Amino acid sequence: MHRSGILTLAALAALLTSCGSESTPRAGGDSTAPHTVGMPIDRATTAPNVFRVRFETNKGPFVVEAHRDWAPRGVDRFYHLVQSQYFDNVRFFRVVSSFMAQFGMHGDPKVNAAWEQMPIQDDSVRESNRRGYLTFAMRSEPNTRTNQFFINIVNNRNLDESGFAPIGRVVDGLAVIDSLYADYGEGAPRGNGPDQTRIRIEGNAYLERDYPKLDFIRSARVVTDSSAAAATDTHDTSAKKR
Repeated sequence: MHRSGILTLAALAALLTSCGSESTPRAGGDSTAPHTVGMPIDRATTAPNVFRVRFETNKGPFVVEAHRDWAPRGVDRFYHLVQSQYFDNVRFFRVVSSFMAQFGMHGDPKVNAAWEQMPIQDDSVRESNRRGYLTFAMRSEPNTRTNQFFINIVNNRNLDESGFAPIGRVVDGLAVIDSLYADYGEGAPRGNGPDQTRIRIEGNAYLERDYPKLDFIRSARVVTDSSAAAATDTHDTSAKKR
């Protein structure tokens, strides 16, 4: 979504959207019916005040600590996505060096569409978009957060005034984020990276065929403080800084 080249801060904020101008990040039914992995969960619960999620990626693990008092609606949605195992096999489809790494479009178009049809209301911005902080991507209109996120690779405090409310921060494995493949650059039509409309329609089949070097999440699970192992030194030392 952020293409190569020099952009103004205002332009960067405008581009940080889950769908841009292209079309865009519940309960009900039989509670005894089996849950389809990745789909919205029944009777979604309130997230814990603070919790950690361990992401396993093809580049190694990283751990995010979410804080509900920073952005309660956003953290609840993040928690529900993790509970549903939504992030399994999800690509980092937009990685812009010296800016951010974006992810959250599901590889199954039906799963992606189910969450995109459930936008949440905005939260007030209580923390700044500092390096390593996790934030929802969104459209320029209010209350359009659904299933897409970005991790700030550098300090992007200019995004605060545009309403991008961080929900947590990477507490282990930030070097993994620095190492994500970024050579595709910005997405279409501003760059050579993936087209969100095509991801929405074709899912991972499109990304695996046309963008095989994209890094991806193997799994993301809530962990207790005692079991939230830090990212291994092997991955941290081998990651390439950008």
